[in-house]
Amino acid sequence: MWLYSLRGCFFALALLALPSASLASEARVAVAANFTEAARVLAAAYEQASGDQVALSFGSTGLLYAQITQGAPFDAFLAADKTRPARAVADGFGVAGTGFTYATGRLVLFTLQDDLELGADALTGAGVSRVAIANPATAPYGAAAIETLTAFSVLDEVAPKLVRGTNVAQAYQFVFSGSAEVGFVALSQVVGRSGGAWWPVPGRFHQPIAQDAVLLTRGANNKAAIGFLDFLKTDRAREIIAAHGYALP
Repeated sequence: MWLYSLRGCFFALALLALPSASLASEARVAVAANFTEAARVLAAAYEQASGDQVALSFGSTGLLYAQITQGAPFDAFLAADKTRPARAVADGFGVAGTGFTYATGRLVLFTLQDDLELGADALTGAGVSRVAIANPATAPYGAAAIETLTAFSVLDEVAPKLVRGTNVAQAYQFVFSGSAEVGFVALSQVVGRSGGAWWPVPGRFHQPIAQDAVLLTRGANNKAAIGFLDFLKTDRAREIIAAHGYALP
């Protein structure tokens, strides 16, 4: 009897020696496709610092928001615009007062053809038969691409060449696979890569791509979700975000 009591004490002491396991939390975060690589680095850094876990799901901002409104089990939302996070709060899916801009995206025209001179003229030239963009109805980078083509006064001419991806990650894949000679993608997708070329679209040709985050009502009491959003505001997180090609708010 005494032996079993002693074993019970040892077991209780062992549990007390592992508080991080019992206090750890997991957050499920919906992330705009353009922010994929940065989000993975940020999540790893937060997990190492906190002991919490962050599960990331990627997609176009519009489709992710639709999933949120249909009950998808997300605790936080990192969008590629300001509209959907604000709408999430207004529609009762987001926690009021938790929204903030975590990054400002940059649109670029990208190609793997080193001899192709990028710019408005390239889009209408004979050397370009397909131009990849993200779906402008659901992806802010796609909407910015349409605004840019309109500002260049070439939308009608380029429209037959457009191939639309469900998100900006797929638009990039169209160019990478050779399905399109050029594509409008996020700077974060091409910064630091070797091969090909990219041209930064001047910001005056489209609305700013301010990317907001918000805590969702499902994660209102989720320690990991709250902690991860707080982490995005730290100097360490801002360094990571800037290194991936984003302007900081």
